[in-house]
Amino acid sequence: MDSSEKTPATSSPRGRPPRGRPPKLQRNARNGVGKGAEKTPHMAALILARGGSKGIPLKNIKHLAGVPLIGWVLRAAQDAGVFQSIWVSTDHDEIEKVAKQCGAQVHRRSSEVSKDSSTSLDAITEFLSYHNEVDIIGNIQATSPCLHPVDLQKVAEMIREDGYDSVFSVVRRHQFRWSEIQKGVSEVTEPLNLNPAKRPRRQDWDGELYENGSFYFAKRHLIEMGYLQGGKMAYYEMRAEHSVDIDVDIDWPIAEQRVLRYGYFGKEKLKEIKLLVCNIDGCLTNGHIYVSGNQEEIISYDVRDSIGINLLKKSDIEVRLISERSCSKQTLSSLKLDLRMEIGISNKLAVVDEWRKEMGLCWKEVAYLGNEVSDEECLKKAGMSGVPADACSIAQKAAGYVCKSSGGRGAIREFAEHIFLLMEKVNSCQK
Repeated sequence: MDSSEKTPATSSPRGRPPRGRPPKLQRNARNGVGKGAEKTPHMAALILARGGSKGIPLKNIKHLAGVPLIGWVLRAAQDAGVFQSIWVSTDHDEIEKVAKQCGAQVHRRSSEVSKDSSTSLDAITEFLSYHNEVDIIGNIQATSPCLHPVDLQKVAEMIREDGYDSVFSVVRRHQFRWSEIQKGVSEVTEPLNLNPAKRPRRQDWDGELYENGSFYFAKRHLIEMGYLQGGKMAYYEMRAEHSVDIDVDIDWPIAEQRVLRYGYFGKEKLKEIKLLVCNIDGCLTNGHIYVSGNQEEIISYDVRDSIGINLLKKSDIEVRLISERSCSKQTLSSLKLDLRMEIGISNKLAVVDEWRKEMGLCWKEVAYLGNEVSDEECLKKAGMSGVPADACSIAQKAAGYVCKSSGGRGAIREFAEHIFLLMEKVNSCQK
C-alpha cells in the first residue's frame, strides 16, 4: 500500500480476535479432492503500488538489499502457495514492468482510484469489479519487506478453515501512552495505559496490539459492503522483527539491515558464492564494437566494473568471462583483468557446468550475469543470477536481479554489491 492507502475502512461489528494459530492440514474438500468436493474459494493476493507516492518517489520499486521493494512481498506471496492468483494494482509503467518481472499479474488501475485521496478500499473494489472469479482478497502492503510465507499460510487457514470474514496483521508493542496537550492550553498530561505509581516491568506487562499494515485479508462480500475489517473478525500477531514498514527515506538503511537479518530470501538456504561467470558482450561491455583503420577490434568498458571484479576477487570469489562470439582475446587481455575466459561458446551452460564441477561447487555457489537468450539456462541454474538494465526480455525473466545499470555501464559493480549484501545474510545465518 502507498502511504495514502494505509487506512482501511472498518465496520462496526466487533469480535474477540484470537491470535494467529499454526496451520492445520488442509481438508480434502477444501482442496477440491475427492468425490463431491467443494470448490476451493479463489484467494487472490493484491499489492497496491501507486506511482505517485509522496514520501519516496517510486519507492515500491526502489532497490532494498538488492531487490526491488515490491519483490520482497511478491516472493513471500508466491512461496506461501495459498493464492490462486497474485496481482499488483498500479497506474505506473515502470512498476508494471517490475511486477511482471517478479512474476505477478498486473491490474492497471484507473485515474479515479490513483489520487492522493484514494483509499486502499477504492482500489480493491475496482479490482474486484474486473475479477468476478475472486472470492477472497489478501491485500498485502508493498512496503513490508520482512513478510514471511508462513504468516500468509496461517492467515489463509483462518479465512478458509476457521471461517473468519476478515483477518489483519498486528504487532505487540510495549509503549506507555500519555494524553496530548494542545499548545497554549493550561492542562496537565494524563497517563493513558499505565499507573505511574506502579510502572510495570516489560516482562510483567503483555503490551498492546497495534495494526502494522502488513496485510488485510477479507472476503468479497465484506468488501462489497464497503469494509476491509468486519464480520467475523480476527487479528494475526506478527513477530516484532518481521514488522518493518518503510515510509520515509531515513528508514531505508535501517530497513536494509533488518531485511538482511530477518527477511525471507526464498525456500532454499542461501549458499556462499564462490564463482561469478559474466557474459562479455552486453555485460562487461556495452555491446558496441569499434573497428580501427587497421581492422583491429576496439571495445570499451567501465572502470567501476573492473573495481567490482577486483573486490570480488579479494573476497575469494572467482570471476570468469564467457562469450558466444569469437572476441579478440588480445583485445580482452589488454583490459588487464587477469580472468579466465572462454569465447565462441554455443553452449554456455555446458561450459559453466564444467567450471562448477572443476571447482567442486554446487549450483547454489555459482552466480551468473548475462543479458542474452543464450544466457537463459545459466541464469535459471545459478544460485544467484542477474542481468543489466538493458538485457533482453527473456534474460530478464530468467534472472533473480535486474540491475539499474546497463551493460558496460557499471552493471558488474552493481551485481557485485548485490552479491556482497546477500553474503552478509549468509554470514549472519551461520552465526
